[in-house]
Amino acid sequence: MTLSVGVFVRIFLLGAIAVPALLANSAVDRCLRAAEVLDKVMGTPEKAIPQELMSRSQCIAIIPGAKKVGFVIGARYGKGLMSCRTKDNFGWTAPSAVKLEGGSFGLQIGGSSTDLVLLILNKRGAEKLMQSKFTLGGDAAVAVGPLGRSAQAQTDAQLQAEILSYSRSRGVFAGISMEGATLRPGHKANEKIYGRQVEPKQVLTAQIPAPSTAQPLIDTLNKYSGSKHR
Repeated sequence: MTLSVGVFVRIFLLGAIAVPALLANSAVDRCLRAAEVLDKVMGTPEKAIPQELMSRSQCIAIIPGAKKVGFVIGARYGKGLMSCRTKDNFGWTAPSAVKLEGGSFGLQIGGSSTDLVLLILNKRGAEKLMQSKFTLGGDAAVAVGPLGRSAQAQTDAQLQAEILSYSRSRGVFAGISMEGATLRPGHKANEKIYGRQVEPKQVLTAQIPAPSTAQPLIDTLNKYSGSKHR
């Protein structure tokens, strides 16, 4: 069967529209997946991130379904979102996309896909995240995060860390070592989420309002830590 030129042009145009839309949906869908990850992580208080640490955090990065590269000991790659406190310390900013690359993650707790959560505990760590690529454990001190209702069992290393790291794989939630991994802004994903080019600092300092597609993540963050202890 021979297609007319008009039919061919219409098919081409539909494809040109559909592909960017599909890519945009994947970036927007990350907002919903990040909200689901946090809900599952905080669903069991006895094994969740301690509430006092959630309240202390300056920013939170959530990377759903990071992929393992290698066997038992290896690296990971993932795409996620980060949100920071608003200036008045009540509520959270719109999310900005981040990419996680490389780094040794020690013994894996099972599965080839792992959800990762990073708590950024101070403004110094947050400012680094708003800039270019940086290395966990190098440019920012990172420690395995404690679990449970109280964070009183923290070690000195955890108390001094700028970032605490957690992982969730096949329903198991635990702290995880992320020394050597790098984080960098996801500029292309941000463009798909916001419909234009934006800088991470603009997003994470609340200069840009959150789109409706990001509201489920912001609502979930507010649910578990709406205000920051001063």
